Amino acid sequence: MAERTSTIERNTKETQIELELKLDGSGRYEIDTGLGFFDHMLCHLARHGLMDIKLCAKGDLHVDAHHTVEDVAICLGQALTQALGDKRGIVRFGSAIVPMEDSLAQVAIDLCGRPSCVYNVKYRADKIGDFDVELVEEFMRAFSNNSLMNLHINVPYGTNNHHIAEAIFKALGRSLAQAIAIDQRVKDIPSTKGIL
Repeated sequence: MAERTSTIERNTKETQIELELKLDGSGRYEIDTGLGFFDHMLCHLARHGLMDIKLCAKGDLHVDAHHTVEDVAICLGQALTQALGDKRGIVRFGSAIVPMEDSLAQVAIDLCGRPSCVYNVKYRADKIGDFDVELVEEFMRAFSNNSLMNLHINVPYGTNNHHIAEAIFKALGRSLAQAIAIDQRVKDIPSTKGIL
């Protein structure tokens, strides 16, 4: 099987991003976005998704973190789509329920080629440190749109904002690990349409 990797560069007036993604990795990462909490979440995504991610992002953080978070999600989504190719032989679906102390995150995905993001999460405050919690949803929507996946995220309960966000990223990683895996029984595209 050919190595499933991709490289993305994005240069705008707001961000400059270089990304390397290896789907069949071991969860290694080198991540620097200038946003400590965001880096921490992306490390969980790589580790629990068993993907290798090398990411350097420089953004207009003097404005706020929005452009950096959104553009990183765009690049990750594009990289995932590129690395998957025609999606021949993949499992396609993935789901995970991940506890993080007081919080529980439920994530389900379908790499179907049709973007949709359902995000049912409530936080107790607007920030985690200096990171706006609304940016977690912005990341997920941009990631879904650019990876062309159905992404459903539910957090039925949780009291600590950090735990809520961390459980989400870990569950997303585990869901991706399942969905991108190759199933030797699947010899073609896992769809009755013949295309994803």
